[in-house]
Amino acid sequence: MAIEGSKSETRDRPIRLGMVGGGVGAFIGAVHRIAARIDGEFELVAGALSSTAEKAEASGRALGLDPSRVYSDFRQMAIREARLKDGIEAVAIVTPNHMHFAPAKEFLTRGIHVICDKPLTATLADARKLKDIAEKSDALFVLTHNYTGYPMVRQAREMVAEGLLGDIRLVQMEYPQDWLTEAIEQDGQKQAAWRTDPTKSGAGGSTGDIGTHAYNLGAFVSGLELDELAADLDSFVPGRALDDNAHVMMRFKEKNGVRAKGMLWCSQVAPGHENGLKVRVYGTRGGLEWVQADPNYLWYTPFGEPKRLITRGGAGSGAAAARVTRIPSGHPEGYLEGFANIYAEAARAIYARRKGETIDAAVTYPTLEDGIKGMLFVDACVKSSKKNGAWVKV
Repeated sequence: MAIEGSKSETRDRPIRLGMVGGGVGAFIGAVHRIAARIDGEFELVAGALSSTAEKAEASGRALGLDPSRVYSDFRQMAIREARLKDGIEAVAIVTPNHMHFAPAKEFLTRGIHVICDKPLTATLADARKLKDIAEKSDALFVLTHNYTGYPMVRQAREMVAEGLLGDIRLVQMEYPQDWLTEAIEQDGQKQAAWRTDPTKSGAGGSTGDIGTHAYNLGAFVSGLELDELAADLDSFVPGRALDDNAHVMMRFKEKNGVRAKGMLWCSQVAPGHENGLKVRVYGTRGGLEWVQADPNYLWYTPFGEPKRLITRGGAGSGAAAARVTRIPSGHPEGYLEGFANIYAEAARAIYARRKGETIDAAVTYPTLEDGIKGMLFVDACVKSSKKNGAWVKV
C-alpha cells in the first residue's frame, strides 16, 4: 500500500514532535498521538501538556517523556526546544480554539512546523494575524481537517477533478450530532463547557465545531470556491450562548459558466445522530455520495445509468485513494487512519524540507488557507443570521 511503501523510501529518522495541550483526560490529544504513531514517522519527545505544572508533569510521566522536556509553559517550550540540538522539528497544537493562535505564533516564528487542530483560531482577526506570521516563517502549517484524509474522500475529489461528474451544479453537506441536546455544559461536562463558551470557542458553536468540517469537506471534494451565503442559526437549548443548529444556503463562484449552489445543515441537537457527516455532489454528468459512518464506500451515479458502489481498495478505486490506503479492501479504515493520513502527508512535506527538496505535488493536506476559509465561513454565518438570513459575501 502507498503509505507503507513511502516510509522506506523517504524516512531516515522519525520527526521529533512536541505537543501543546492533550494532557491526562484530553480526548483529541490522544487521537493526535495515535495518528502520529501509526506510520512511525513521528516520535513524541516533548510537551507542554497542561498549563498546570502538576498536571503537565503527570501527563509527561504517563507518556514516558524525559522530565527535562516536559513544560507547563508553551513559550518556554518553544524557546528551549528551538535552541536544543535535538529539539522538536514539529509541534501538534491540540488545545481549545482560543489557545491555538498564541502557541502557533511562538513555534512558527522559531521555524518549527505546526500541526494544528481545527478550527484555525477562535477569531477571524487572529486567523489573519496567523496568516501573516506563517508567510514570514520557513515552517509548514498543517490543519487537521481529518476527513480530507479518508481514502474515498480522496477518490471523490479525484473523480470530480477528472470531470466524471461534468460541471458541478449542487453540493449538499450535512453534519448532525445529538450530544448537546441537553444543557450538559451546565453540569460541568468539560467538552461541552468550552465548546459552548464564546470566549473559548469563538463566534460559532455548531458552525465552528462541525459546520467547518462539513464546509471544508464539500469544498475539498467539489473544488469550488464559496462566494456568498445565507444562514439561519439557532441556540435551541435555553441559556446556550452559541448556536447549536444551523441551516446555510450557499452560492459558489462561477466555474465553467456554472454557478453551483450548496446547502449545509449542521446540528448538535438532532437525536439519533452520533456523527452524521455526509457530502453529496451533483454535476451535469453524474453524482457522488459519501457518508462518514460508512467511510469505505463511495456511491457514484453516472446520469441515466445504474448507481455504482466504489469500495476502498476495490474495483474502480483510483490512485488518490490508494495513496492513503493501508490495509486490504473489506477491512475497515476510519477516523484514526484519516487523522494519520494527514500526519503522513505532513511527514512527507517535512522530510522534503529537511532535505532541501521540493515538496511532491501529490502531497495533500489542509493548510492555513483552508483554516482562513473556515473562519470566513463562520463569520459570514453569524453576520447573515443576525440580519435575518440575508445573503452575505464571504
